[in-house]
Amino acid sequence: MEMFFWNESSSNPNLIEFLQNQSNNNNVILLSGPPSSGKTSLIFQFAFNVAFHSSNSNVFFICNRHTLDSKPPFLSQGVDPSSDIFHRIQMKYVNDDQDIRNFFAAFHLFDVLPAALFIDDFGHFFDNKSCQQRYSNPRGRELAMVKTLALCHDAISYANQKGSCKLVLSDTLTHHGDSLRFQFIYNKWVHTTFTIKEGDVCGTFILKERNSNTSKVKAAKYSISLQYLALDEIVEDQIE
Repeated sequence: MEMFFWNESSSNPNLIEFLQNQSNNNNVILLSGPPSSGKTSLIFQFAFNVAFHSSNSNVFFICNRHTLDSKPPFLSQGVDPSSDIFHRIQMKYVNDDQDIRNFFAAFHLFDVLPAALFIDDFGHFFDNKSCQQRYSNPRGRELAMVKTLALCHDAISYANQKGSCKLVLSDTLTHHGDSLRFQFIYNKWVHTTFTIKEGDVCGTFILKERNSNTSKVKAAKYSISLQYLALDEIVEDQIE
């Protein structure tokens, strides 16, 4: 949970333990939430934190350039916009699901593997009509997502044989009317899911962690205001 927000302590034990953990239980993470709930800002802060704590490694932030330019991420309060840490976040711009598969298909060719990869608005890259035509199947979109997630999972597993590497996805598909289909797909490949719900006050949100390996629930309350991402509090052992 702490990885989505800025913490000035460079020796935060929770962050360090997370980065060093090579268990398959937390190497693929999904951040699921409705539109305009700060998902891009949250995973970009996640990328910044990984780069901050992994001084010898870079991270990749994979996104659509037009989308990012039109809605750039907000920084957390306390983060210096001129920090050298941003130089270790490599932006990779892609246009569709084929671009993502091409990137991960060549993943093993990296001389130095990244500490983490982030794909913003993952489901956006799977155009329903294009996928249906490509696979000659009315469920072409789901087939393309399964194929891509399988390739991403294999790449991350390969990276964790040599070190520690995380994959973090954000998406809105699990909040649409046909959300159950996409939840089923993600459950196959994603180990930990964080969900966002709107808070009681306008502009506030609640981020919850769902992990099948534990009965504990952790939640964070945050807000997006004045072009900043602000953490209000993190509550542990919250009962849903």
